[in-house]
Amino acid sequence: MGPRVWLFPGQGAQRRGMGRELFDRFPEAAASADAILGFSVRELCLQDPEGRLTDTRFLQPALFVVNELTRRERAARDGVPDFLAGHSLGEYNALLAGGAFDFETGLRLVARRGELMSQAPAGGGMSAVIGPGVDRVPDFLAGHGLDDVDVANFNSARQIVLSGPLDSVRRATDLLRAEKLGRGVPLRVSTAFHSRYMAQAAAEFEEFLAGFELRDPRLPVIANVTAMPYRAGTVRRLLAAQVRSSVRWSESMDYLLGQGVRESAELGPGRVLTGLWEEAVKTAAEKPAATPVPAVVTAVPAAEAVAAIPPRPVRPLPAAPSAPPRSGAPVKAAERLGSAAFRADYGVRYAYLAGSMFKGVASTALVVRMARAGLLGFFGAGGLSLDRVESAIRTIRQELGPEGRFGMNLLHAMHDPAIEADTVRLYLRHDIRFVEAAGFMQLTPALVHYRLSGAYEDREGRPAALRRVVAKVSRPEVAGAFMAPAPESMVRRLVAEGSLTETEARLGLRLPVSEDICVEADSGGHTDAGVAYALMPAMTRLRDRHQREHAYTTAIRVGAAGGLGSPESLAAAFVLGADFVLTGSVNQCSPEAGTSDAVKELLAGADVQDTGYAPAGDMFEIGARVQVLRRGSLFCARASKLYQTYRQYDSLDAIDGRLRRTIEETYFRRGFDQVWKETREYYLRVGRSEEVKRAESDPKHLMALVFRWYFVHSTRLAMDGDDGERANFQIHTGPAMGAFNRFVRDTSLQDWRNRHVDAIAEALMNGAAEVLRDRLASILPTGSPAQK
Repeated sequence: MGPRVWLFPGQGAQRRGMGRELFDRFPEAAASADAILGFSVRELCLQDPEGRLTDTRFLQPALFVVNELTRRERAARDGVPDFLAGHSLGEYNALLAGGAFDFETGLRLVARRGELMSQAPAGGGMSAVIGPGVDRVPDFLAGHGLDDVDVANFNSARQIVLSGPLDSVRRATDLLRAEKLGRGVPLRVSTAFHSRYMAQAAAEFEEFLAGFELRDPRLPVIANVTAMPYRAGTVRRLLAAQVRSSVRWSESMDYLLGQGVRESAELGPGRVLTGLWEEAVKTAAEKPAATPVPAVVTAVPAAEAVAAIPPRPVRPLPAAPSAPPRSGAPVKAAERLGSAAFRADYGVRYAYLAGSMFKGVASTALVVRMARAGLLGFFGAGGLSLDRVESAIRTIRQELGPEGRFGMNLLHAMHDPAIEADTVRLYLRHDIRFVEAAGFMQLTPALVHYRLSGAYEDREGRPAALRRVVAKVSRPEVAGAFMAPAPESMVRRLVAEGSLTETEARLGLRLPVSEDICVEADSGGHTDAGVAYALMPAMTRLRDRHQREHAYTTAIRVGAAGGLGSPESLAAAFVLGADFVLTGSVNQCSPEAGTSDAVKELLAGADVQDTGYAPAGDMFEIGARVQVLRRGSLFCARASKLYQTYRQYDSLDAIDGRLRRTIEETYFRRGFDQVWKETREYYLRVGRSEEVKRAESDPKHLMALVFRWYFVHSTRLAMDGDDGERANFQIHTGPAMGAFNRFVRDTSLQDWRNRHVDAIAEALMNGAAEVLRDRLASILPTGSPAQK
């Protein structure tokens, strides 16, 4: 017999007469409940003389009692299961069954929860949405401006529950019905449960929880907030978060199925959860087999829950070891590649990251998909306004819950340090724990502020960092600055201005600015066109020197990025000493990437020779370069012509008439005067009037700003997918894209619509493990441990 799960229902499963056969069988438990609650649970459940079974204050504790009595009867007959799960209120029964607290404590918690939820602001409502298109509902709501409606329950592949202001919920269900995405069924509730509108109730409940001893469950209990088993020390925090967070029931069932569970029992009134379980089993059976990729790819084990990210006051993030295999299954070779400490620190199954791609090309959907696969991605915040970045953080947190791990990009703002400082303050306000730092040629106060904020001493008295920086570098002198502690003068200035405490400064001076140096070889976008074979050995030796000189108590790790588009390239990176790898270009050609389908079609058709180097718009005047797609676009040639023109002429008026007409009519599709008008208005709108003043007094600078406009414009055209403007598409990518296309040729991943970011990770990592095994087998003696 395989693993079993017990499921406990929540509010909505109640009915008059529930528990009829149980109260006489467990009289002591019933009497204890009556004494705590101050009313007869038996009378309420069997007779409900005052109609209280629809009142949250009375219903929740009554249902909790009936669920528990049902469990006791079942346990006496069948022992204990392998897993426990409960829907909303039912989660308390699952935790009770798992030993997190005793019956009396659980009843007091549930009673207070019911009181607080019943006091939530009136005017809210909930509606179930049933239909084949419910997976598209969250995006549909956002696209129709219904941003005040939350998804309270993800119940199954065909059923979700909306929660929010009653009028908005009604409007949402009307629109969904009109679009044939699902029909709405209003629920008889008094307010918007499991939504942002329960924030006050959640905060008060968290204070109430602080007065109780809550233990880690002895059996795996699946948390509604994370759809994963509770980790050590997270019961209190997750129970508080559950009040205002979505119930991720469908994902919870998927997790259980992934663990090999095929037998369930619903312990409580009704068969609602049994129906959802049967639907999950059926959906899983109807799904096509795991995405076929070359033979190097093996099955994917279910990811383990990641550790909780505690709110302030800041504390260290608990360790999150990489997920164990299913019971009885061997650890996959791919899970042994790279640094085990890296996997633990980042809470990932593989020593693999999905890097940020600017302007949200590394999208919220990409980051969420990676996290749900037990991996980690960085959101592409570069080039976006702070409002859009903050909105992205909120979206990711809403999707993943407080447990979800993800990172954000911190791009060096060479022209405006204030943007970088504001971004860091935003990240600290939202307690972002992982940042990918890119474009830095030297350390900045904002970067050091982020890194050292929350520095603490571990149990052995050693300095430790709360926040991790993955520093993308391609030059040894820049890598050395990240490997060393922050300059003391910079740290002291941050203390003087109140950005760091004395304790953070003292401990920070004993820490490297980054413990994870990512060596970027030739890559898409900004690149120094470095060669990994030369860079990696130089960087690892530099790492060893800094490790010795500074006597760090934890190891600096060196990772690899750039050119990683095939299993062979990842295998080479690990052989060169990479502790982790970070991919970029290959993820841009995925359904989750935040760019147009037109761009993805072009990328899917690229070969290794189809890229070229063009001037970088953000560093246009100094001739910095980005690597872009040449095939299917003329951007590379046109951008290079603009830079050549800038170098040749001193002003727009001095440009040869024929060349000027070509640029205005073919490249820009508008005159220089119109471009300057748009550019001028932008700089004044964002508070950079000094740029306007300088340009109006310096014709050469005005020409640079007008030409820079083209780089912004060409990026926007590509992301919008304007088919009539393909010649001007600016698409950052490297040869790794062509290498990946060759790798997946004649497989289902040849179609970019199947290239989900986690499928890309699986294909590359499992393929790398297979490559290494084959290479080692060819050079080592037969029977060597390396062949096993």
